[in-house]
Amino acid sequence: MTISLLLGVHAHQPVGNFPAVIDDAHIKSYGMFLRVMARYPEFRFSVHFSGWLLDVLLERFPEDMALLKTMTDRGQVEWFGSGDCEPVLAAIPHRDRVTQIATLSDKIERHFGVRPQGAWLTERVWESAVVSSLLDTGIRYVAVDDYHFLCAGIAQRQLDSFHTTEEDGRCLDLFPIAEQARYRLPFSPAHETVAWLEDLSRKGHRASVYFDDIEKFGIWPETYEWVYEKGWLTQFIEGVLASPLIRTETYAAYHAREHTRGIVYLPTTSYIEMNEWTLPGPRATEYHNLVEQEKAAGRFEANKPFIRGGIWRNFMSCYPEANWMHKRMLQASARLNDLPAKKRTPAMQESLHRAQANDAYWHGLFGGLYLPHLRRAIWANLLALEADLDAVAPDSAVTEHHDIDSDGSLERVLRSSTLKAYVREDCHAGLVELSSLSLMHNFGDTLQRYPESYHDKLGLQQTPSAEAEGITSAHDRIAFRHEILPGDADPDTRPRGLFLERMVAANGNSAPVENYHADGAPGVYIAQGKGWRLEKRYEVVDSILFVTFRLSGKHLPAHFQTEINLAMPSCDGFGGRYLLQDGEVPCGFGQELRLTGLSAIRLEDSELRGAVVLAVSPAPTFSGRPHLTVSQSEAGFEKIMQATCLTLGWPAVPGEFRIALSVEPSPAS
Repeated sequence: MTISLLLGVHAHQPVGNFPAVIDDAHIKSYGMFLRVMARYPEFRFSVHFSGWLLDVLLERFPEDMALLKTMTDRGQVEWFGSGDCEPVLAAIPHRDRVTQIATLSDKIERHFGVRPQGAWLTERVWESAVVSSLLDTGIRYVAVDDYHFLCAGIAQRQLDSFHTTEEDGRCLDLFPIAEQARYRLPFSPAHETVAWLEDLSRKGHRASVYFDDIEKFGIWPETYEWVYEKGWLTQFIEGVLASPLIRTETYAAYHAREHTRGIVYLPTTSYIEMNEWTLPGPRATEYHNLVEQEKAAGRFEANKPFIRGGIWRNFMSCYPEANWMHKRMLQASARLNDLPAKKRTPAMQESLHRAQANDAYWHGLFGGLYLPHLRRAIWANLLALEADLDAVAPDSAVTEHHDIDSDGSLERVLRSSTLKAYVREDCHAGLVELSSLSLMHNFGDTLQRYPESYHDKLGLQQTPSAEAEGITSAHDRIAFRHEILPGDADPDTRPRGLFLERMVAANGNSAPVENYHADGAPGVYIAQGKGWRLEKRYEVVDSILFVTFRLSGKHLPAHFQTEINLAMPSCDGFGGRYLLQDGEVPCGFGQELRLTGLSAIRLEDSELRGAVVLAVSPAPTFSGRPHLTVSQSEAGFEKIMQATCLTLGWPAVPGEFRIALSVEPSPAS
């Protein structure tokens, strides 16, 4: 009996990723993989390319895409569909799942002449609600992890073929991706991997199901040399083709000739590593310790289905920034859906699809929530959609007042035709969002420091693998892209927003102002302490946000301060700089700046193609510094600049203090 090797690879780059990163990925992985595979027409496999990436590759690497078309035409390659811009399907409305999947299927059919029957589920996030959306768009089967099946009580010996699930009487088939295959390919030597497949064949397994990131074949650390220069991929292909116990097959061919193993109902879950990442840092540490205890006791494999972490949606409760972005996206989706069909445009639909790209909504070894340029792409597309909607169906309300993100605090929206300010009416009364429709940018798009479970590894060094052969998976590596010093990863004790106040005593001790309440008039908030009263008033006029403080009382502290965390696209790159009134450029956003007697300052940003200008009266003390976070990726620990943190301070005397924050496009933009 021969075993069918169902080998699938998934290629994806986040919407908004840097062109140089995509070029490098194609050179080291996508193009190399396709050209090697093309030399072996009898080796059949399946591919999934996310739609946004596919558009880029069709434009920038047409010869390799033509080669892929040839491989498709001769039956070597099967295409898998999914959402066009790689959303987590469970996290968007049914109507958007349908348009996302249909858009990519149409694109594949247009360029490669086939329409997918199978679909890749982003991050293998499974919720039964997606079944109807997949079936409505012609999808008949998907691949999820064998872990999903184990959590449903299915025995490991039954995970050598597809099962069937049902929702509202409609059936979808599910292939279980083998965890052992994910960890072997391409990290174990090729001959050992082939021998493992042959052993499965001798034991009577029908199929070995593999579907995972193609980036493991060339982009992950050490893999380019291993897979191509040392010949792992060629050795593996030739070893498989030479074996009388293994045959390669597309999912479509296998699905057409085999029968289901039976009915199954999967719990809401993702791959096992993701379930740990979805937990808040301290709880993730507890979960990780429990897993290690079970491994040390030799019980983990038996108990793995019952030791679960969280689910993907937990990222919305762990990270308020992701939740805010997600709920604002849902707002825009609903608004587009309410628009009469004759007023909708393809550009609106594309902007919504791009604003639903998964990467910036979550964090783990691969998720991009910590990467400002990925969040910025979400916001740019979301705001482009809102600008287009405003043009055909203007929102007449200057202010709105409701709990947009379901966190228990109301948000007050103050707007003009070009600027939107969202005040979160909690104890801080700070801005959670300040968006310019002319620049398609949210200046409130920052991220506070959170305790992450992997911070426990900061004191560790990479331990050489005990394996005689093979390479280390990114899941097991400990590496450092930047030097991480004590204190760099200390978590914030309050949110990172715009206009967060502190009272400072004469001895230098300070305390945050955390007892604001709305005063009835839109945009007005009051805080009081022993012997002092502070009123904060927001007003939006055209492209200017006015913030006015009125301080009164008989027992005032020595000083008061407001902190403004501005998300500037250049971060600590060369394109961002401070500009003083006399034309002097003291430094860039990545350096610290301290000034006194300042009445105005300009923050110029070439990536933004615009500037933020602060005009302040009376003149405050001023400091600017980069706000940095420490996160982990497959390349190692890194420090990332999230915002320019500005602190403005005044002597605490009775009176009025006024800030005008202007958003100005560059003359050429």
